[in-house]
Amino acid sequence: MRRIEAMAGFLISLLLIGMLLIGMAPAFAAPLAELEPVALRQVIAGALPAVEEVRPREDNRAILELRGDGQLQGYAYQSLDFVQTPAYSGKPVNAAVVLDPQAQILAARVIEHHEPILLVGIPEQRLHDFTDQYAGLKADQRVAVGGSHSSERVAVDGVSGATVTVMVVNEVIMRTAHKVGEALGLVAGESSKRPPLAQIDLSDPQRKDWQALTGEGSIRRLMLEREQVDKAFEGTAADRRGLSGGDRPQDPVIDLYTAYLNVPTIGRSLLGDAQYDWLMSELREGEHAIAVMANGDYSFKGSGYVRGGIFDRLQVRQFGDTFNFRDLDYYRLSDVYAEGMPDFTEMAIFIIRQQYRFDPGTEWSLELTIKRQTGPLDSEFRVFPLNYQLPADYFTRPQPQLSDAEWLAEQPMWVQVWYQRQFQVVALGGGIAVLLFILFFQNWLVRKPRLMRNIRHAFLVYTLFLIGWYALGQLSIVNVLAFLHSVFTGFSWDLFLIDPVLFVLWTAVAAIVLLWGRAVYCGWLCPFGALQELVNEMARKLKVPQYNLPFAVHERLWAIKYLILLGLFGVSLESVATAEQLAEVEPFKTAITLHFDRSWPFVTYALALVAVNLFTRKVYCRYLCPLGAALALPSRFRIFDWLKRRRECGNPCRLCEKECEIQAIHPDGTINFTECHYCLDCQMTYFDDHKCPPLINKRRGRGRNSPKKSRQQIPVVELD
Repeated sequence: MRRIEAMAGFLISLLLIGMLLIGMAPAFAAPLAELEPVALRQVIAGALPAVEEVRPREDNRAILELRGDGQLQGYAYQSLDFVQTPAYSGKPVNAAVVLDPQAQILAARVIEHHEPILLVGIPEQRLHDFTDQYAGLKADQRVAVGGSHSSERVAVDGVSGATVTVMVVNEVIMRTAHKVGEALGLVAGESSKRPPLAQIDLSDPQRKDWQALTGEGSIRRLMLEREQVDKAFEGTAADRRGLSGGDRPQDPVIDLYTAYLNVPTIGRSLLGDAQYDWLMSELREGEHAIAVMANGDYSFKGSGYVRGGIFDRLQVRQFGDTFNFRDLDYYRLSDVYAEGMPDFTEMAIFIIRQQYRFDPGTEWSLELTIKRQTGPLDSEFRVFPLNYQLPADYFTRPQPQLSDAEWLAEQPMWVQVWYQRQFQVVALGGGIAVLLFILFFQNWLVRKPRLMRNIRHAFLVYTLFLIGWYALGQLSIVNVLAFLHSVFTGFSWDLFLIDPVLFVLWTAVAAIVLLWGRAVYCGWLCPFGALQELVNEMARKLKVPQYNLPFAVHERLWAIKYLILLGLFGVSLESVATAEQLAEVEPFKTAITLHFDRSWPFVTYALALVAVNLFTRKVYCRYLCPLGAALALPSRFRIFDWLKRRRECGNPCRLCEKECEIQAIHPDGTINFTECHYCLDCQMTYFDDHKCPPLINKRRGRGRNSPKKSRQQIPVVELD
């Protein structure tokens, strides 16, 4: 009776526990209307209107199961839970992605980002239009931004002006979709991508002794001392219970060796010719043999293979997979012929069968399991690996033949961007090389004013159209703030390599500022500066009147751009995002990056700054540009001063001062290199003996040889 009552009580307990678990199950689920964040909820509702509740998966709570009408409708997740790829701003993009039960993308939308070009610039809808293209794609498809469709990849249209950002978004959506699909068992995982199987070198073997084989790594050793094993069991129920098979503290628990036998040099050295030939005749294609030898109290064979046909103390691990040996995989090893080999109490040959797709050239481990009994039916065990890598001389591995798309897909994000924008990089590099030629041979070029002016105008057109409007290579104070912020928060080259055009430009500008100062970039490589100068040149051709401020006023207005720079830097210390929004004082994004395709306040502001150049040159560059101010600060440490001046410059001659279009020459004749744009106009005058008064005087033969009249003969040019 007591037994029946006990059984009834046990069944009732089970029933109550089951009811409790059933009652608890819905607690892990939640109605869709309560899901946070709201943006994720909206994406799910738009993709699957029938969803009523969401439930985190037990094996990965970042993946949400979407249920409705009593069925699984699909899955949803946020990309930030799986990857944190930094975008152009240096901060990761977070996207909400919805998959159907077959791992096909139903919806993808960016729900959080910090990209300045999208915060204030390109309408958010363009980004949504971009991510809408992913609906219908499988999680394991290859997707590239731009280009055309092929059998290897799907192409999606980019967003003009935000190329780098959308490439990061593409990377985030497809990489996380693949990760989630793999976790759900719906797509093949990265772990399934193995290298081509190594091919064993079967050439003429050399006989080697035991010392040579162990020295080169063909035979590997694992020796476990008793103290080492005891430490592994510390804190468990098997602590200090000892090992069965002896209790001699001075002896090792086991001194274990293993070797890969298929290689003729190793196999024949250990087994001898007859035994090796027999073993190879027993192996089928794709099968491999290893030798295991040991001394010590602990047997690597154990007794499991007698009871159930399995050696329960040994297993092989490779590529994360493990496999045991059965009695049919075991051959007794009694004779070993390697000279100098120690005596062993236990030796065996084990066969690794075809189904395991064992790769002899990839590292593997022979794992020894040591068990300790803690009760009649209970035990504790620890695994000790013996790692083995076949020496490289004994195998070759065919190189995998990857298509260009497959190779590119395996590269880091910045490599993919560089590969896709290689034409822009080459064109930019060519332009920088031409500019260096101009700088190094400037004294020869300025002696030919017409040629020099044609070269300069052509280069400005190249800067505006190719560097600016085509390659979107417009530097910004935002880049400077991002760099300073990264220095304090964790510098990463990947962040700056992600835009190859800007990286090459910044590299060139860093060298140019060190050598010649700010002037060369502002006068030759800035697209917006080129736009202003070309507009002014056309106005001069059309005889539009030109105006300049008095030098005293002009000199004080220089300070404005430095004040703007200090203000932006101060704000960035508190919030880089706010500083990026305030950096709209730069018209670069509107005029160059977005080609004036923007809301009217921004376009009006940019056009006004361009239009003022009809009457005076580069007003924005001279007085407002914070980037110019930032580049001017290190310009004081430039190495070269290649702009030549004469003692007559400023007193009595002031011709260059009057001709300098941006008023970078002081009334005393000195050049202010922090304001100069290196247009070389003053140098063309300097070498022109029909224009430069001292040279005119010298050409007429009245230079220093006529001291009494020289002062009267030099034409004096005063400012109006």
